Amino acid sequence: MTTFTGCGTALVTPFRKDQSLDEETLRKLVRRQIQAGINFLVPCGTTGESPTLTHTEHLRVVEITLEEAKGKVPVLAGAGGYNTADVIELAKELNHMGADGILSVTPYYNKPTQEGLVQHFTAIAKAVPLPIVVYSIQGRTGVNVDPATLKRLAEIDNIVGVKEASGNIGQVATVLHLLPQNFSVLSGDDSTAIPLIALGGHGVISVVANEIPAEFSNLTKLALAGDFAGARAIQRQWFALMEVNFCEVNPGPVKAAMGMMGLLDPVFRLPMVPPSEANRAKIEGVLKSTGLLAAARSSHAK
Repeated sequence: MTTFTGCGTALVTPFRKDQSLDEETLRKLVRRQIQAGINFLVPCGTTGESPTLTHTEHLRVVEITLEEAKGKVPVLAGAGGYNTADVIELAKELNHMGADGILSVTPYYNKPTQEGLVQHFTAIAKAVPLPIVVYSIQGRTGVNVDPATLKRLAEIDNIVGVKEASGNIGQVATVLHLLPQNFSVLSGDDSTAIPLIALGGHGVISVVANEIPAEFSNLTKLALAGDFAGARAIQRQWFALMEVNFCEVNPGPVKAAMGMMGLLDPVFRLPMVPPSEANRAKIEGVLKSTGLLAAARSSHAK
């Protein structure tokens, strides 16, 4: 059973100006991540705008990621939603494709009870042998995965971890106290990766790693090794970037930043739209102050 630890990147999905999937750029982004030393990759999560992908596109993004990863790093593919039967069918297809695990966000809008969550994830786990990481993000889904619920889910062999994005450090501490040590607790917030690891967590599923995969992988590695002074130094260097990535709803800012860095065309599918001019100026300012813009221009000039 694959254990997901370290720094994983919640990959953005690049589109062409005509709104079609930009497969060539996706391959380049995946190769860039692997070369930078990322520990695992997460295609088709919500940072990847998965709700706007067709079923065929969803599978294609995962297929390309698997082809480029070539077993060098695990691929934790997104498979979540508010219809359990649909999630199961998608997870089965991802299993047949060779994904190493699935990241499954809690059902949104219908806001199931804790018992509903247990039955939802239990049904997926019974139907698919893949390792499952539960994604708890109440701010986006309207429902929290309580620590007691996670404890029940952890008793199922192939439910192996949680992406904890509640923003509640007290809840994180409770989760880490209640669950077995081999249950992978991953931060869903870049800025709180260090405290989560300090409490005994296993890593992070990161947005900022789209922009700075080597640097954020190194931060995670240092924290996991107990070098919190070293990890904090990297946090201070890049905290402004972590913050500006959420000046508007994710993944608007990170794709805008990657566009400025020449990594992709910053194209969105409705209802996602580009950040406002004011926020674009903020993003550009952070890229300049951190040296990312100059580095990108230098790289493209070569």
